Amino acid sequence: MTTEQDARPGDVDDTEPTVPADGTPAERTSTDRTPGGRWRARGRAAVRRTLHLLRHEWTLAVLGGLLLAIVLTWPTLRDITRTIPQDIGDPILQAWQIAWGGHVLLTDPTQLWHSNTFYPEPYTYAYSDTLLGYAPAGMIGEGPVAAVVRYNILYVLVHALAFVGAYALVRQLGASRIGGAVAGVAFAYAPWRLSQAGHLHVLSVGGIALALAMLARGHGWSLRHGYRPERRRPGWALAGWLVAAWQISLGFGIGLPFGYALGLLCVAGLIGYGWSWWRRSTRPVFGGRLLAADLVGGAVFGAVTLFMALPYLEVVKLHPSGRRTLAHIEMFSPPLRGFGTAPPESWLWGEWHATARESLSFPGEMTLLPGVTLIGLAFAGLFLSAWCLRHRLLLAAGVLVSVVLASGTQIGGADGPYAILVRYFPGWDAIRTPGRLVLWTTLLLGVLAAGALSADLTRPAASPGADPSRSIDPSQSTDITPARRRSARRWPVRLALLVPLALVTVEGVNLTPHATVLPQPAALRDATGPLLVLPSDGILEFSVMLWATDGFPQITNGLASFTPPSQAQTRAMTLTFPDAQSVAYLRDVGIRTVVVLPEYVVGTPWQDVIYRPVDGLGVRREEIAGAVVFRIS
Repeated sequence: MTTEQDARPGDVDDTEPTVPADGTPAERTSTDRTPGGRWRARGRAAVRRTLHLLRHEWTLAVLGGLLLAIVLTWPTLRDITRTIPQDIGDPILQAWQIAWGGHVLLTDPTQLWHSNTFYPEPYTYAYSDTLLGYAPAGMIGEGPVAAVVRYNILYVLVHALAFVGAYALVRQLGASRIGGAVAGVAFAYAPWRLSQAGHLHVLSVGGIALALAMLARGHGWSLRHGYRPERRRPGWALAGWLVAAWQISLGFGIGLPFGYALGLLCVAGLIGYGWSWWRRSTRPVFGGRLLAADLVGGAVFGAVTLFMALPYLEVVKLHPSGRRTLAHIEMFSPPLRGFGTAPPESWLWGEWHATARESLSFPGEMTLLPGVTLIGLAFAGLFLSAWCLRHRLLLAAGVLVSVVLASGTQIGGADGPYAILVRYFPGWDAIRTPGRLVLWTTLLLGVLAAGALSADLTRPAASPGADPSRSIDPSQSTDITPARRRSARRWPVRLALLVPLALVTVEGVNLTPHATVLPQPAALRDATGPLLVLPSDGILEFSVMLWATDGFPQITNGLASFTPPSQAQTRAMTLTFPDAQSVAYLRDVGIRTVVVLPEYVVGTPWQDVIYRPVDGLGVRREEIAGAVVFRIS
């Protein structure tokens, strides 16, 4: 047996019970050897593991992200069955999209891209970003009310995911917890995002940051330490590719630039690895398992991208008028002053920036303020940061590039950087709102800001000639007062760092309105198609699409960024409905039911349709709960 004086680090005294990592003694008492004692011991161990899990950083980050999302999106969850954030335009469309994805995958996946709207057109699900990645949620519940509830819950969750994703990314890069929290809040609740409250596909960016965090962790890379082969985790790398594939499945408006960014990162990684392999005598290790994870994950990502792209190519072939031109892009390209302007939904800056918004031609897509606090912290991060100077300069360059691209044709016009992307990079011409690329500006600013907040301001200056790589080991010193003093000096700094977190959070407080969803007419409950709902015009089409989630009958109604020729012809032919010509046309295209909603036809070309005669037309008219239904024999 070794004596206390002879013991060295690593020696174990056999007379003392060993203590495992979870803090439980290895020796069992006599009570623990009985069946009841074993169950009690297991119960205590389960409680300890549960408490450890609840105290874990990532558990707290997820729970904190959820709580913050509920608070900062309030009152979304107050009345989730009857109201929806922003308005009854695009949010209603997206509620239908999620519902259709879940419905068709459960019933007939072969018809995924041929939705029940815009009858008889094909590939109608690809008329806009599909949010297909939310299809599992669409499998829960049926009908319009379930679609609204589903949308509201997802609206809250996408904010939580954006926070967690950005937090995970900057923590993996080497930032402190407070730096991660500031970057997460800034990314999830930047003032510019408040104007996009009606665009769930634009708000759904958490997968971008989370995928980057997983890929960085899987490859053992961080800004603080660079590439560390011993920290490679092939499973995390594969998970990162899968999350990236899921992000692409939500739509190309946000996903396409993300795909190109991933490509650039892969190229940069290959160049960096090749340079290190060539310049260093000790060759850097990559590993077969990590290579396999990248190949498999990259193949899945590519397959999902191709699967999502093919129907859009079919739509462009069928409807060339739906292709976006530089003229469309110019209309939505924000001036540089837009990056300093907040939308009216911002509680802090909305009223102050009212005059600035009046000078913008399309404020909804041109109020792109990432956050005043975030910009200030990022600027400070250029001079004082946990990141090295080279990385700071690269991050600053990324911010400038993202601003240039988010400005669209405002910089360089028809020969500028964005126009070059439109002409020569596949799919880029589909992005008509370049200002949404400000999400990359926000993310890069968040990384810079996290670097500033992670700088160690309490570390004493090294004496001349001292080795900075050496640190004081308290276990090797009998005087731990200096360590305690350093810890005491850190507390005021840590408390002070809560101020920028509070300021970033306040900038995310919103005044987003919540609109009441139009109730489903009784005449459309359990309706069978193909059918036409009149009036067929304006944003009411979105509500008709939502009502059609009750059984998903085929309907001619629908609204997209372009009008298919068949829908335009149906609208034109039914202006005189019911007469011999319109009835014959509807018979030919297969429409046997026309539902007229009197409360919505006032002021439209169909306002007197319910009073027109039907004698001799083979049409039967009936009233159902305030609606007028025409049955064509």
